Amino acid sequence: MHIAASLDRAARLWPRREAVVCGDVRMPYALFAERARALAAALRAAGLEAGDRMAILHPNGHVFLEAYFAAAYAGLILVPVNTRLSAGEVSGILGDSGARLILAHEDHRVLVEEALAGGLAALPRVVWSGDAGEEVQVEPLPDRLPAHLYEAFLHSGRGAPAPVRSPGDDEVAHLYYTSGTTGRPKGVMLTHRNVVTHALGAVAELQLTDADVWAHVAPLFHLADAWATFAITLVGGKHVALPRFEPGAVLETFEREEVTITNLVPTMLGQLVDDPSATGRVYASLRVLLSGGAPIAPELVRRIMATFRCEYVQTYGMTETSPYLTLSVLKDHLRQLPDEDRFRYQSRTGREFVTVELRVVDEYWRDVAADDESVGEIVVRGDSVSPGYWNRPEETAAAFLDGWLKTGDLATLDAEGYVNIVDRKKDVIVTGGENVYSTEVEYTLAEHPSVREVAVLGVPDDRWGEAVVAVVVLREGHEPDEDDLIAFCRDRLAVFKVPKSVDFVDELPRTGSGKITKTPLRDRYWKDHDKRVN
Repeated sequence: MHIAASLDRAARLWPRREAVVCGDVRMPYALFAERARALAAALRAAGLEAGDRMAILHPNGHVFLEAYFAAAYAGLILVPVNTRLSAGEVSGILGDSGARLILAHEDHRVLVEEALAGGLAALPRVVWSGDAGEEVQVEPLPDRLPAHLYEAFLHSGRGAPAPVRSPGDDEVAHLYYTSGTTGRPKGVMLTHRNVVTHALGAVAELQLTDADVWAHVAPLFHLADAWATFAITLVGGKHVALPRFEPGAVLETFEREEVTITNLVPTMLGQLVDDPSATGRVYASLRVLLSGGAPIAPELVRRIMATFRCEYVQTYGMTETSPYLTLSVLKDHLRQLPDEDRFRYQSRTGREFVTVELRVVDEYWRDVAADDESVGEIVVRGDSVSPGYWNRPEETAAAFLDGWLKTGDLATLDAEGYVNIVDRKKDVIVTGGENVYSTEVEYTLAEHPSVREVAVLGVPDDRWGEAVVAVVVLREGHEPDEDDLIAFCRDRLAVFKVPKSVDFVDELPRTGSGKITKTPLRDRYWKDHDKRVN
């Protein structure tokens, strides 16, 4: 099935239903589809051909949503770019993908121009947009960088025949570049089949309907949110886009626009429940909150459920899998359990998503025992799983074995088929011959009332090989010392799991999607640790 078919369907069945809310812009499905088709015609008239790549650097909004569908109508491959990257990183993505056009917001003008000055072999066209799609006044770029204004560019495609689209299926639709925290970013290819299969799976798993209102809060350049572009459109639901994450504005939007569902990364959810106005609001329409993109501490799950008084579902996935692999949706008989037992399942990683087959295997590819103790690697296959990496046959071959994608995530499996991630392979700490899973220590520290955020990692130690270290962000007004937090862990964890030291910081490093990344912390410790834990 072709991605554009979902918008065609919505425009046929719900032509007058409000489709997109973006600031002062409110448009029904008929207009949403008409604008996407006009943009597609303009892109083809500008010389782009089927299979060409089109990049977008843009905050959440109707422009981003239109671009997703316009690229599909035009047969182009959309390359969503993380707006938090450096100019050099953006230049690398543009060069690797061979993008022929960039759709960019004026706020990112300096980033785009510096990226284009980075020695690209072929310089793409630029289409600039402003807030709410208004035209912006910009100085002309050099002749070799032809530029357009978004609304004028889109309008030029009105009245032109819509491009004849192919059936789609196994053609590449999107290239999502990994964050590059472990090396040069790779372009993850997602096909029309991947994207639409996942959307249909989400409709079934989350019982999405035309009554749903989705808040695009997490960035649309990241699959933590982007998947909903297609699933919500399939059922004729409403898209409400916020250009940036501001806790008060998000909570206000939940109320004003009667949001029913959204997916946020744990750091965003933590900031929402910490907002002073959160508990005083009424979330009458909110039926389910999803968390994804990173592990989440059970203590934070409790606060989310108490604050929003709606269903909570934990999700787990990867860019390579469109993204969902598991959801903590309860089986019917589990809903009859006592509250605390239900919570134990809701705060786990979850059971396999409907579009994939999932196994947890040991180093010999034998399925681990479903005893909730044996640890193995999650491997998956299915129609929502990427065919591989753009122009990287060796890395594609390394990631797959006999059609199974190796996720690099370590987990246990219980008798009900619910998995629980214990760590990334690369994050396991080996200290004195014992394996310490960083998430277990992080979840323990998250229970301390003074801890707002925490990252746990292994640092070099002459005696033990690695020592466990916690890097902590405290809640405002709290001042526990290192000994307090170590003692807190000692009462709850085996001695070899207890952090040998605790460092306090104002903030933790994050990826573009807002999740905590340990790579900069690990690099700092391994390059120049102060040896105090030795």
